Amino acid sequence: MINRISFICCILSFLTGPTVVFAQAPLPIGSDRELFVDRTLIESLDGAQVILHEPVDRGEVFAFEKPWEGAFSAYVTILKDGDLYRAYYRGVPTAGKDGNESEVTCYAESHDGVRWEKPNLGIHEIAGSRTNNVILANAAPITHNFSPFIDTNPDVPKQQRYKALGGTSSSGLVAFVSEDGIHWQRLQERPVFTKGVFDSQNVAFWSESERQYVCYFRTWTGGGYSGYRSVSRTTSPDFIHWSDPEAMSFGNTPYEHLYTQQTSPYFRAPHIYLAIGARFMPNRQVISDEEANMLGVDPKYYKDCSDVILMSSRGGIAYERQFMESFIRPGIGLQNWVSRSNYPALNVVQTGPEEMSLYVNQDYAQPSAHLRRYSMRLDGFASVSAGYNGGEMLTKPFVFEGKVLELNYSTSAAGQLLVEILDEKGNKIPGFSKEECRPVIGNEISRTVYWNNSNDVSELSGKPVRMRVYLKDADLFSFKFNW
Repeated sequence: MINRISFICCILSFLTGPTVVFAQAPLPIGSDRELFVDRTLIESLDGAQVILHEPVDRGEVFAFEKPWEGAFSAYVTILKDGDLYRAYYRGVPTAGKDGNESEVTCYAESHDGVRWEKPNLGIHEIAGSRTNNVILANAAPITHNFSPFIDTNPDVPKQQRYKALGGTSSSGLVAFVSEDGIHWQRLQERPVFTKGVFDSQNVAFWSESERQYVCYFRTWTGGGYSGYRSVSRTTSPDFIHWSDPEAMSFGNTPYEHLYTQQTSPYFRAPHIYLAIGARFMPNRQVISDEEANMLGVDPKYYKDCSDVILMSSRGGIAYERQFMESFIRPGIGLQNWVSRSNYPALNVVQTGPEEMSLYVNQDYAQPSAHLRRYSMRLDGFASVSAGYNGGEMLTKPFVFEGKVLELNYSTSAAGQLLVEILDEKGNKIPGFSKEECRPVIGNEISRTVYWNNSNDVSELSGKPVRMRVYLKDADLFSFKFNW
């Protein structure tokens, strides 16, 4: 039986339409760094917009020139391990069936992320010699797409500090572990996960925010090998027992072929997963047969093209594709417009005090195949931006923990940012208004905001607040509350 209050509400709704707005629960951000790769914290924009920034091409870092590497080298992983940068990738000199015996896993390293070398490891004999940089051989099909990570689980034994998954549908995903990142062994003989197609780079990591292992892997929207190349997810408490797969969603965006997705936690904000993947455009032929012959492209690999896209997730089974535009366009030159070129490596790493880098496979299926570096400012994927006439952003309610507010921002000489902190309902809080804010001018990775002569916001810590940011010819890349 409907009660009287419900009956009255139904009548009012019928007469006037739905007008009741339920309060939004404040988002608990603590002291996390918040970026604008998604709109999780944005309530509204007025005269401002979120823009995607373009990485800067820094050139080739190393070629796949060794006899056991070659034109079909792919599926690169970059790890920053203290002061050492490590690169892992598939080497295979000729095209063949996925998981064939000629595929090996190769290794390179760097002390700055810019200049790389391929050490002679002496682990495996290739073509009668152990003078090579191969860490896995005679392990097909694991070597087709072997993809490692550094396990940040606080309970991980040192013998398993490095973990990896590799394999195709014929093998399932097989788990490997290592103490030094060079010498690897199977965690167990049988695969740890079999419910996928896996014909791509399948990536895993320990999630600090979800407190579990997560794996993002290749599936197809139509099942089997039909429909669109897409992504599913599984989770595990121990890297051995994995949950049933769940297909990832992409919001209100059209399906596209995602050949790789490269989902990984952003190192300055690990609760935000970045997916810097390869968008594949099958049968979109750009170069002619004559041009392909001139470039020396394998005949099977120039009738499609690819570029780099950016998605994000905060866990669960949803990606946000805020930007459908390309994150990295194919470069000038026909060699960049062939099949399976422009595939990004897994992980973004810091390569300078204000710089981070990502790496991209280019010139696939050609004698000039190589890995290339692109750089950006820290947190510089996207920004809230306004022009000379100004604009503003209002956040959703959130609860922070901290004493000072740090901004990563850029302005012109004529530009500035002003920040005011509001209560949950949007009212100004005395001492933190726009009028009391010291203008933020310049171009810095980290600047503390002052109101009057104080930067102390600790009295608001733990309370629901909003933030309104006023921008004039300025970009805001991230913010963070610090103690």
